[in-house]
Parts: sequence; C-alpha cells; structure tokens
Amino acid sequence: MKHHPEIAKLLERRRFIQLATAGSFVSAFGGLGLISDELTRLASAEDRPDGRPRLPPGQRVIQRLKPMGGDPGDPSAGAFRLKVHGHVAKPFAIDFRELLKMKNVTLALDVHCVTAWTVLGAKLTGVRVRDLLARAAPKKGARYVVFEAAHGYTANLPLREARKENALIAHRLDGRPLPRPHGGPARVVVPDLYFWKSAKWITGIRVLTRDEPGYWETRGYHNHADPWKEQRHS
Repeated sequence: MKHHPEIAKLLERRRFIQLATAGSFVSAFGGLGLISDELTRLASAEDRPDGRPRLPPGQRVIQRLKPMGGDPGDPSAGAFRLKVHGHVAKPFAIDFRELLKMKNVTLALDVHCVTAWTVLGAKLTGVRVRDLLARAAPKKGARYVVFEAAHGYTANLPLREARKENALIAHRLDGRPLPRPHGGPARVVVPDLYFWKSAKWITGIRVLTRDEPGYWETRGYHNHADPWKEQRHS
C-alpha cells in the first residue's frame, strides 16, 4: 500500500524526536502532540487498498503503543509454549526457539484500540498466524479461532481473520524484544480488528467449528470488533 509521502516524513520525524533527550529538540521540531495532530489529519484523508480510510472513524493517532493493562504472563522466553489445537488434524506445541526458527516477517502495521487511539506503522516481527494454522491443518468445518492467553484470557475471531497475511504472533516491537507490558515474550497482533482481539502473553490457538465469545466479548464488547464499523460494544 502506497501511503501519503508526508506520513512517512512525519513518522521519521517522530522517531527522531523520541530519540532526542534535550527539550530544545522537541521545541524546535514542534513536539509530538503537533505531529499526532498532523498524522491524524493525513491518515484520515488516505485510503487503504480496500477503499476504507486508513484511519477508522473516531480514532486519533498517538505516538507509540500503549500496554493497556491485563494480568501479566511469564515474560521468560524459556517458559514460552504455544499450543495449536482444537478442530485440527495435526495439533502441536512449540517453544520460543522453535517459533524463531519458523518463517518470520517484519511488518509495519496500523493498530487501533477501542479506546480511540491508533498507532501508524508499528514495526512488529513475528510468525504469521496462518502459517501456524497451516501446520496444524484445520479440519473440515473449522470456522473460528480462539486465542488463549495467560490467566485464562481469551479472544475469539473468525478463522478468515486469523488467516490474513497481517495477523501475527509477534515477539519483537520496533526491532527489540517485545516488552512484558506489551505481552512479551509473544503476543497476537490482528491489526484489522480492535486491539483487544490481539491477546497478550499468548499460550494457545484453538480452532473451533462454532464461535466461542472471549473474555471481553462476554462482558459487553462487540463480538467482531471492526474499527471501520465502530463495533466497540454489542
């Protein structure tokens, strides 16, 4: 997707300001708040390949991902286990080392939170969910996926959403290991749905024939969570 050239310039300017430690740098370059306002304006005027605006309605661009709470899981890569199971022909489990040995990609993804913030072009590295699903070979009739995470957290979505090329099990953010507050050592990232679907401290991917609403969905949040339809609450 070709983005407005000014967006790329502003994102680079944002990175420069974030690295600067002296207040004079921030003052000279206008500050992060002004950059956020301009990015919001430009992203609102830009379209995605599917024809939708890059920025969903009701959203405002901020500078970096917010952790957004949750009960932390074990941050140790040595303790990481990811189980892919359910309505599949070849269930399996891998550790963190095996995850790194799979085909990893780095994508610049726009992330949209239900609380109305958006981050543009967050650089996330990980394994595509669809590659993990392909290895497990979902059986005939498979229609849904539930992401399982620490302390019993779950998030549900249609299998077709999990198979999109931009859905990741991510373990690096902006070139660095994913911090614990963001779900490290690994989390789900499904950028085309509101961010609560992107479960942190991921432990499992369960394939189902029937939908099974997750943690927030059973507490009044929308079952699908499309940001462009503002599907915030049921």
